[in-house]
Amino acid sequence: MNIILLSGGSGQRLWPISNEVQSKQFMKIFRKAGAENKDNAAVDKDDAYESMLQRVYRQIKTIDADAKVTIATARTQVSAIHNQLGFDVGISVEPCRRDTFPAIALACAYLHDVQGVREDETVVVVPVDPYVEDDYFEALKELDVIASRREANLTLMGMEPTYPSEKYGYIMPETKDRVSAVKEFKEKPDEATARRYIEAGALWNGGIFAFELKYLLEKAHALIDFEDYQDLFHKYDTVTKISFDYAVAEKEEKINVLRFAGTWKDIGTWNTLVETMDEPVFGKAMLNETCEGVNVVNLLDVPVLCMGLKDVVVSASPEGVLVSDKGQSSYIKPFVDEIDQQIMFAEKSWGSFRVLDVAEDALTIKVTLNAGNRMNYHSHELRDEVWTVVDGEGRTVVDGMVQHVKAGDVVTMEAGCKHAVIADTKLTMIEVQLGKDISVRDKVKYEWPM
Repeated sequence: MNIILLSGGSGQRLWPISNEVQSKQFMKIFRKAGAENKDNAAVDKDDAYESMLQRVYRQIKTIDADAKVTIATARTQVSAIHNQLGFDVGISVEPCRRDTFPAIALACAYLHDVQGVREDETVVVVPVDPYVEDDYFEALKELDVIASRREANLTLMGMEPTYPSEKYGYIMPETKDRVSAVKEFKEKPDEATARRYIEAGALWNGGIFAFELKYLLEKAHALIDFEDYQDLFHKYDTVTKISFDYAVAEKEEKINVLRFAGTWKDIGTWNTLVETMDEPVFGKAMLNETCEGVNVVNLLDVPVLCMGLKDVVVSASPEGVLVSDKGQSSYIKPFVDEIDQQIMFAEKSWGSFRVLDVAEDALTIKVTLNAGNRMNYHSHELRDEVWTVVDGEGRTVVDGMVQHVKAGDVVTMEAGCKHAVIADTKLTMIEVQLGKDISVRDKVKYEWPM
């Protein structure tokens, strides 16, 4: 299969564990199959937990080891993808957000022009963030086969509704057969209308569909003026924002839908995420005996104590703290939009960083580099930096000079100094940035000197 995983969203409804850089699909909160039920303090051990992205990618490869997976994502998420999946996975980078149709068009051009996928091959497009089991991926293989027969230009997978949801659009099939032509689409309804749709045989629109690559490329060229992948990439910021449903699906006459009745949960809000948790508590937390229906996700190294709470979700991370009734947790986005805060944690291709302290003229960060990785060779014009190695061994490169470092060593770089660090083992440092104007934009990259 050729699979495009859509992974560009920021997941603001899962604040504070999700933000523009460290989005929900990268949070390692799902216990790996077969992992021991270790104490809850061991929340960031890679051998026990995996992220949504890692879980879906593993499930795809389990069902189809030869599947070619391409992730359509924002530029800010590329490092996290490399950190979690390595460098073998294909990545179609959106220079900016332009909704799902341009993202899919760009990914299809990437498949054809960069990955060499033939125009007559079938492509399956899947969101990265549903919670599903293996039968879902078996259904994706079936969807791929159905689409390859070319009985329709576009083949969707519709989910059998389990309740009258107001969160999803609905697909109205012409028949109740497993595969049916699509009669029409319905926008997100109110609950009463959703009940009527379901009684009429409607399916949830989960944003899952398959098509011949040639079909989508022709649609893309009809709606966007571009020559090839590189041309589309460079003019992407001029492309009109439009969803795939509006641009393609709702205008297509030859369109079928495959029914799916297995496990499918769209993990877009706290009340759906907690339904997938193996235990009510993730991280350091205690619930007393009077708590009912309480879930805690704690990414901090401090304990959380809950007493006498009912149907509440509590989440704590370096970005903030949420305490909410589960039903009300779906409505947090307008409040999150008003929060303007320094990004406190992010994964990079070489490891991760966590902000420990923010002062007027200083920023203190804990930096972790995975063994065998290195930073870019770079400099800063407006700040000095001090590195203190607290664990592991590696090498620093400062203005071309290489020096071995270990726990206890201190390295100082003045503004304008070119520097980088190489981790020979897993390496942990405390980085202190000193300056009047500390900004992520203050960075100049150079060719590696060695």
